[in-house]
Amino acid sequence: MCCLTGWRIPATILPSSQPPQQTTDKPKTAKQLEKEAKKAAKLAKFAEKQAKTSVKSGDVQQKKPKAVEEKKVITYDIPTPVGEKKDVNVELPAQYSPRYVEAAWYDWWKKEGFFKPEYGRNLNEDNPKGKFVMVIPPPNVTGTLHLGHALTNSVEDAICRWNRMKGRTTLWVPGCDHAGIATQVAVEKKVKREEGITRHDLGREEFMKRVWQWKNEKGHRIYHQLEKMGSSLDWDRTCFTMDPGPQEAVKEAFVRMHEDGTIYRSNRLVNWSCTLKSAISDIEVEKKELAGRTELPVPGYAEKVEFGVLVNFAYQVEGSEDRVVVATTRIETMLGDTAVAVNPKDERYKHLHGKTLVHPFTDRRLPVLQDDFVEMDFGTGAVKITPAHDPNDYEVGKRHNLPFLNIFTDDGHIVEGYQQFTGMKRFEARRAVLEALKEKGLYVETKDNPMVVPICSRSKDVIEPMIKPQWYVKCGAMAQKAVEAVKSGELEIIPKMHEKTWYHWMEEIRDWCISRQLWWGHQIPAYFVTFDPSVPQQKQQDNDEYWVSGRTEEEARQKAASKFNVSPDKIKLQQDPDVLDTWFSSGLFPFEVMGWPKETKDMELFYPNTLLETGHDILFFWVARMVFFGQHILGKLPFKQVYLHAMVRDAHGRKMSKSLGNVIDPMDVIYGISLQDLHKQLDENSNLDPKEITKAKEGQKCDYPQGIPECGTDALRFALCAYTQGRDINLDVLRVNGYRNFCNKLWNATKFAMMNIGKGFKPYSSLTELQQKVSG
Repeated sequence: MCCLTGWRIPATILPSSQPPQQTTDKPKTAKQLEKEAKKAAKLAKFAEKQAKTSVKSGDVQQKKPKAVEEKKVITYDIPTPVGEKKDVNVELPAQYSPRYVEAAWYDWWKKEGFFKPEYGRNLNEDNPKGKFVMVIPPPNVTGTLHLGHALTNSVEDAICRWNRMKGRTTLWVPGCDHAGIATQVAVEKKVKREEGITRHDLGREEFMKRVWQWKNEKGHRIYHQLEKMGSSLDWDRTCFTMDPGPQEAVKEAFVRMHEDGTIYRSNRLVNWSCTLKSAISDIEVEKKELAGRTELPVPGYAEKVEFGVLVNFAYQVEGSEDRVVVATTRIETMLGDTAVAVNPKDERYKHLHGKTLVHPFTDRRLPVLQDDFVEMDFGTGAVKITPAHDPNDYEVGKRHNLPFLNIFTDDGHIVEGYQQFTGMKRFEARRAVLEALKEKGLYVETKDNPMVVPICSRSKDVIEPMIKPQWYVKCGAMAQKAVEAVKSGELEIIPKMHEKTWYHWMEEIRDWCISRQLWWGHQIPAYFVTFDPSVPQQKQQDNDEYWVSGRTEEEARQKAASKFNVSPDKIKLQQDPDVLDTWFSSGLFPFEVMGWPKETKDMELFYPNTLLETGHDILFFWVARMVFFGQHILGKLPFKQVYLHAMVRDAHGRKMSKSLGNVIDPMDVIYGISLQDLHKQLDENSNLDPKEITKAKEGQKCDYPQGIPECGTDALRFALCAYTQGRDINLDVLRVNGYRNFCNKLWNATKFAMMNIGKGFKPYSSLTELQQKVSG
């Protein structure tokens, strides 16, 4: 048989102009011959029809494509005071236009209080239909919202509106995060670009004024975007994480956790960003895997820096011709070596037990240690030990009571006392040390080596392990409770596939470093205690003994007086200048927005929350910290469910990045924007370097050669919600325009319905009333 799908007709049944060949088969009957003739006629007719169709198809292909009709922008120009209801009695435009449809509604919704839980009910009375409470993942105050935020708010708004339709008391709390590192970096760049000075030139007080000015500009822009997205937030409960209420909450949480021993101070190895001049937590470190020799860009260096190599060099044994060859991926750190370790079972080095080695650039003598951690079959079997700049060496240094020598300044230069290397940048010293070893005849070889390079997710700098006194949160016990909550079903993570990530993070957790060497943020409410000269004291700022915490300085003074049995007037206090990790205050968000630590009505009614909705990329950054603090401080989970949506990438599957030019403002999709204006935004509102701006413009030109057409809020939200399945969303912004066309269909259907029901139509109060009207 044949059909239009392209199957070939067997040649044996095709009509032919030649007479049939004679065969020796049995002659056919008249009826069989008649049947075959009819069949042949049908096939001939079908073949003729196919031929005609092919000709028509060819004609169609030759026709020029129709020009796409430009959609007209129709605006709602009827004078309507802000907050007043839109006039819906006028004749509707013939064509759908988002600007006309979406105009004026939001201000009326806000004025009427539709988004407040108090609307239409008394909060002192129980609602039999229940309640629904959710907080917004507070966007960073550093800039404007992008399509990732738009996805979050589209999903959350749909959830909230559905719960209101179900008759539940619904609260969705808005807010904004102060974003310590990101904000300070952005303002520092702005000050440097516009005034040519640093924050240190301004001083802490004046710099903080500049940051608040930045916040007031950017924060209002973010809230404006949320409104234009149609987000049904209760704006009267808006919370900024540096407002007086959250500041009080942060102090209360820190003091309580310091008093019960959950927060402590310790001098240990941290992840240090030389660009930020600050410590960062483990989960803010990105691990870049290298297969071998690779050159990477590093902030502050004009040329790329080589990684992925193993350098072998020799130490001379004191008083002997022997040498010990060691290997390292960071040759510059040999300046801080204080020992060389070998495995005690390694026969090759038993004759060196108890010997010392000579450092070629200092008068330092390095003992040859025996430690089981050394792998005999890795490298030469001898390992250089730099306790102040390597996590493994740090532990060896503690076991063998070695000196911990810090060779870097906070901004990554070699410290005093290292001859020609002093003052060099760390990666400039890398090349210089290598050349100096060659001159002394101590260099052996360099070979490719697969390795992992730790990168600061904030500054893209290569992390330098450094010993610093910092504040930490003990996480072990809290992590165990968080695991039990999910396993018992008390806390539900949706989709369920993310539970595996949850368990993995919790099992591998280490104590959380919460100190940040910044000015913008919550200054740590801890004070170093000194006494009047008449009182003897051993000053040690690197441990917890001489530190007290307090909600106020006076409270800290009284604590110190009691702790050291000294009169308060003999006490001198110096507050820690560092600030807390931004995620510390964000971890308190579900209850600090309700007024905690005060016993407010909102805390009574709306804590715990019902749901936490956010992207899966901050499951541990944010969600875990909220669970930790909720359980530890208040004894309750902050929410019952966690819904994690997919991550938004561009149409090519790339992560949204300002330097790629693919970070899109939702307003540009809602209202449309030309390519020239996209370029203008980069020039006027970006902290990117000139090279990155050029690269970003090329990306915009490639993806949006005609700019972005006006799509409207409804079409954007529709498109984003349709993309919510899976782990990643490759969002083609231009596809949103297809959902605008769907909105146009709804518009036409609505016009048709209204044309037929007449102007005097009043909607029925219920489906029951409608059914009675139809049946009656």
